[in-house]
Amino acid sequence: MNIPDTQKPRIVVVGGGFAGICFIKKMKRTNVQIVLFDRHNYHTFQPLLYQVSTAALEPDSIAYPLRKIFRKNKDFHFRLAEVEHIDTQNNEVQTSIGNLSFDHLVLATGTRTNFFNNQNIEDYSMPMKNIPQALNIRSLILQNIEKADLTEDPFQRKRLLNFVIAGAGPTGVELAGALAEFRKGILVNDYPALREEEMQVHLLEGANRVLSLMSESASTKAHRFLEKLGVIIHLNAYVSDYDGSRVTVNDGSYLETETFIWAAGVTGAPVLGIDGESLMDKMNRYKVDPFNRIIGYEHIFALGDIAFMTTAKYPEGHPQVAQPAIQQGRHLARNLRKQLIGKEMTPFTYFDKGTMATIGRNKAVVDVKNMHFAGAFAWFIWMFVHLWFLVGFRNRAVTFLNWTYNYIKYDRAARLIIRPFKKSRSSIR
Repeated sequence: MNIPDTQKPRIVVVGGGFAGICFIKKMKRTNVQIVLFDRHNYHTFQPLLYQVSTAALEPDSIAYPLRKIFRKNKDFHFRLAEVEHIDTQNNEVQTSIGNLSFDHLVLATGTRTNFFNNQNIEDYSMPMKNIPQALNIRSLILQNIEKADLTEDPFQRKRLLNFVIAGAGPTGVELAGALAEFRKGILVNDYPALREEEMQVHLLEGANRVLSLMSESASTKAHRFLEKLGVIIHLNAYVSDYDGSRVTVNDGSYLETETFIWAAGVTGAPVLGIDGESLMDKMNRYKVDPFNRIIGYEHIFALGDIAFMTTAKYPEGHPQVAQPAIQQGRHLARNLRKQLIGKEMTPFTYFDKGTMATIGRNKAVVDVKNMHFAGAFAWFIWMFVHLWFLVGFRNRAVTFLNWTYNYIKYDRAARLIIRPFKKSRSSIR
């Protein structure tokens, strides 16, 4: 794979998400060789994937080349590959392009969609964990609206214009709000033969409230905002099946739809080779100590969504969101720098900066410690935070200009079917 031999300590990082890039950035001036493996050559700002899927942003607004992020890092090497196995006996990673030894290994592989062992849902629903999947959703949404504009069959039109989302966490809530705003701003202008009320957005949640991990205040206000936008909310509703055209709920009811988006959960994406007591069975996360070392391994670390670190405050591990990943990445870099010069490492402590979700134009909810905000002020906080954490000045500028244009014009300029999507068992994955 053409990685230069070195006398420096070699640190191999697997995954270019928030945790991985924050770790590497903090190692910038350290006398080590860093090798990053990822299956994509770009970092994805996942909190805004839903805006790509609903035509509010182009994919290159939320993606940034990994090589460009680290072009000033000394002795940094990126390889486009998938890590298939870890040989813990010989300290070697086995990848799709060859094998490489390491002195330290940092696993930041994140999560994948959790279908809870339901094969039909896995085969036919639309997940949204990466940019290709978000583009698939965008194409399917626009294609189904085009088909609805053509059909004279009222039953088929209803099925095509029914949009069903499973999971009312931040992703599901934000997606539902965006689709409801699409209906309000785009449908009546671009498709005069279709009535606004014909397009329905259904949000299904197994818990008894939306945004169940946020405060009661945020949940109540988000629920109210969604209903004001016309989203139909189904609480205590578990999806038991989807056959490609009908969503079946646990109470026996069903919804006819050609667009079923699965945002109901994630599971860890571990690499083969580390198992036994080091791997949590329930969420597929690696058990780590307070220094992010995987239990049982001295020089192998896990960061972010794939790391399971128990504390008194977080007995079930840290939230699987961006902030713990960012903070763990930075902290591990500081610790490894200390270790390399013979100093003791310090345990990780998570600083909770709050939780937020946007529901639509001038509608968002924010929890910060004991303070709760909702409405336009919370929406501006949400926008500022997301712009701040986007990688690259161009991405921030383009995203801000898109948001400004959308706000003034009630428009979504990226509603393009660049690559038509055909729904089948093989194409959805």
